[in-house]
Amino acid sequence: MRVKILMFGRGVISATYGWALERAGHQVEFYVRPGRAAAYGEAIDLDLLDARRRPWGRRVAGTWPVRYRESLEPDHDFDLIVLSVQHYNFAEAAAFLGPRVGAATVLVFNNLWVEPLTATAHLPADQVAWGFPGAGGGFGDDGVLRASLLPVVFLGTLDRPPTGRERTVRQVFRAAGFRVRENADFRGWLSVHFAQNAGLHTQSLRRGALSAMTTRDVREAILATRELLPLVEARGVDLRRHRAELLPFTAPVWLAAPAMSLLLNRFPPMRRVMRAHANPEELRAVCRDTLAEARSRGIPVPRLEAAEPYFAATTTP
Repeated sequence: MRVKILMFGRGVISATYGWALERAGHQVEFYVRPGRAAAYGEAIDLDLLDARRRPWGRRVAGTWPVRYRESLEPDHDFDLIVLSVQHYNFAEAAAFLGPRVGAATVLVFNNLWVEPLTATAHLPADQVAWGFPGAGGGFGDDGVLRASLLPVVFLGTLDRPPTGRERTVRQVFRAAGFRVRENADFRGWLSVHFAQNAGLHTQSLRRGALSAMTTRDVREAILATRELLPLVEARGVDLRRHRAELLPFTAPVWLAAPAMSLLLNRFPPMRRVMRAHANPEELRAVCRDTLAEARSRGIPVPRLEAAEPYFAATTTP
């Protein structure tokens, strides 16, 4: 099955998965803002660690010719649109895309703190699929994309069986060599993941980089995440449905912190993600948005409060 895919934007996730999906035989294009195609050039320079088939990853380096488009009409013939942007840009992207979806399925492949159905109100509900990437990295100052392509992608539904469109999305990723991890409460999964990120970045922002975190920092990040779990519950999430995702944060901290530190700093694909991540504003915005809701609900989050000097100075775009 060959699918025509539009990656919305040319960020790290769009470029990394666009490369993998094109290598799997699909036709891939990128939608970019008017004027960006000439600025980007005709190719992306890659330095990837592909861990789909080798646990330690296979290095892929080279120049990948890509196709851009700067306009999108509703009568396009794309089968799948992959929407992955910074969470604070999602509302603008969804509003733009809404009248231009056409007959395509839209895979929301995104970090979100806003209620999912509110976030996607501009998109046709029966054409939306939910997911989250397992890749990460960043574009360096030299323009090279340095990223890790991890073997798992996270897909789910909002407490209903997958639709035919969603089953097709799963087939596309499995055929491209990815393992699909399902969650029927994807609304809750997104809240849990966002809180985990906020807990982690209480320490990474203080250190100045994800890669600079020590085992002690990881311990504090775990404890910060634990303090955020009542906030996640206050959002209506049943944490019992997310035991597997929460295990590293609910296990005894003397055991969890060294294990997580080892994974982040010694496992090559994760080490690449930690070292190459190049958007500190996204990390600051995650912390700001989480703290704002905790305050609005009157839920104490002392470690996130203590980290505020490291993320309060910059205003979300």
